[in-house]
Amino acid sequence: MQAKNIRRATAAALLAGLAGAAQAHTGHGTHSLFEGLVHPFGLDHLLAMVAVGVWSVSALPPGKAWWGPATFLAALVVSAALGAAGVTVPYLEHAISLSVVLFGLMLVFANKAMPVALGLGLVAAASSLHGLAHGSETPETGFAGYAAGFLLTTAALHIGGVLVGLGVRRTLAERAGWALGGFGAALSVAGVYLFGQLAA
Repeated sequence: MQAKNIRRATAAALLAGLAGAAQAHTGHGTHSLFEGLVHPFGLDHLLAMVAVGVWSVSALPPGKAWWGPATFLAALVVSAALGAAGVTVPYLEHAISLSVVLFGLMLVFANKAMPVALGLGLVAAASSLHGLAHGSETPETGFAGYAAGFLLTTAALHIGGVLVGLGVRRTLAERAGWALGGFGAALSVAGVYLFGQLAA
C-alpha cells in the first residue's frame, strides 16, 4: 500500500512538473526553464532535497511519505515568489547550509518519535530558505519557466531520496536505522563544512 501511494505521489509530482515545463514557451521561456532545471544542483540544495525524500520514507507514517516532498515543494514555490519580489533574510546562504545540518540530524533521529506536524514544519521552514535563494536568482527571462524548471528538478531529487530510503529499508532491514543514521551524520558534517566555507 505504501509503495502504491509513493508511486502515485511520484507520478503526480512528475506530471505537475511536466505541465509547468510545457507552459515555458520557446525562446526566453526555454532559457529560463533550463536555468531553473540546473539551479538545484548546487551541493547544498541537492543534499537537502535528497534528504527530504529519505527522511519522509523513514519518519512519516506508512503511506504518507509524499507529505514531506509535497510540503517542501509548496513552501519552495511560495518563498521563491517572495524571493523574486525582493524578500530576503540576512546570511541566507549560511542558513541554507545549516538546513543541510538540520536534515542530517532529522535522519539521525528518524527512528525517534517526532510529531508529524513538527517534522513537516521544519521541512517547510528549511524549504523557505532554499526558495528565497532560488527566487532571488530569477533570470531576466522570467519567473514562470524558471520556477517550472527548479520545481521539476526538486521533485526528481525528492523521488531519488524516497527511492534511496526505500532501498535501504528493504535491503538492510534491521540495520536500516544504522545506515540512515550514518547517512544523516554524513549530511550534517557536509552541512557544517559548507557553513565553514561560507564563514571563512
